[in-house]
Amino acid sequence: MIDSLINKDIELLIYLNNLGSPQWDGIWLFISNKYSAIPLYFLLLYFTYKQFGLKKTFVTVLFVVLIILASDQTSNLFKYGFKRLRPCHNENISHLIRLVGGRCGGLYGYFSAHAANSMAIGVFFGLLLKRKINYLFPILILWALVVSYSRIYLGVHYPLDVFTGMLIGLIYASLFYAVFKVFLKKFMN
Repeated sequence: MIDSLINKDIELLIYLNNLGSPQWDGIWLFISNKYSAIPLYFLLLYFTYKQFGLKKTFVTVLFVVLIILASDQTSNLFKYGFKRLRPCHNENISHLIRLVGGRCGGLYGYFSAHAANSMAIGVFFGLLLKRKINYLFPILILWALVVSYSRIYLGVHYPLDVFTGMLIGLIYASLFYAVFKVFLKKFMN
């Protein structure tokens, strides 16, 4: 059963990755670049400040840092625990995929930290700001999905790596948001 799942994962990667074309490569490289979302982060901080003020915004930043730290460390634990080669390092399929940008990343790729972090940020801020900006949550989820897909497009992660990363990000965001609410109620009111 695991072998069948892995084979389907490889087939889906090859299919999705080969849908790309050189005219779109630059856009997907930009989307996947961790610095491209900086304006979004500033906008989210601005919305948070407008809704909660300076002290709660500072606490929000602290919680976001903790979410990313937890997500990244869990990703490293999985990568070196499972030791699943990234598709661009897998000699059996590397010739079948488009490696966009010429950079593959580390040797192992299960699961995608990009997917986990973008989903965690999207869900956390979506939950945080949903009362004041109700349309923001779906926009942030769409952004996280696009960032996650970019990893498949670029040829550096399998779909299962991306799906697992998004799931981990969702779980961490939900847990940290619950703790955040308790923290605010106990220490900030």
